[in-house]
Amino acid sequence: MSTLSRARLENLAAEYMEREFDRVPRMRELHEGTWIERDYYVRHIVETVLRIRLNNEVDTYALFRVGSKDDSLAANLAKYLAEEFGHEHMFTRDLVRFGFPVEQLDRTPVFPSTNKLMGFLRLAADKEGPAPTTVWDWFVEWYSDRYNQIITTRAAEEFGADLVRGSQTHIEFDTTHDHDDLMFRVVSRAVETWSTAATAESYLDTFVSLVGDYFGELHAATVRDRDRSSAQLVSS
Repeated sequence: MSTLSRARLENLAAEYMEREFDRVPRMRELHEGTWIERDYYVRHIVETVLRIRLNNEVDTYALFRVGSKDDSLAANLAKYLAEEFGHEHMFTRDLVRFGFPVEQLDRTPVFPSTNKLMGFLRLAADKEGPAPTTVWDWFVEWYSDRYNQIITTRAAEEFGADLVRGSQTHIEFDTTHDHDDLMFRVVSRAVETWSTAATAESYLDTFVSLVGDYFGELHAATVRDRDRSSAQLVSS
């Protein structure tokens, strides 16, 4: 039997995020609330919606992998899924206010890092049941508690509170439903039954690396050329 330490998992998540902050342009500034840019933010919300849709699918598959082996785990994972389904519509409403219609959203391909992450979760579930997916879900909730309010507050200051209404509603929903606590209980039980603490920590490392890759792709797709031009002007 292998028991996860919540304090250790949180410390590792923070350590891995620091690594990505040092590696990826603009990632630290975004998460510290010292920088934001409209195209970058809008594309970030687009990816958030697309990722939620895919995440619901991999969570559903993880629940299927639990089957009848652990009714308590299945019930808690199903509770989380029930509370998360449809949340992408909160962000979609913000996108419409930004002038990004749903039809354009549906035509937008996800970044390669998102495909890699979701493919990894789908294949890993065949080997270790719900454990990998629940590690990812726990990280999503930890990340949300730590950073999403900072990003949303800066976006509200820059673009107006009306344009982040859905994002703020989502933050408040997660806070009132204690999703961070719920998902730690879920991931602890899943790892205890299907995996090991060391493997869970390895998964977390992989997931945070892919998150860093995503923010690198986001930067390259939206503001990299402008950042380079600004840097050249400053140095000239």
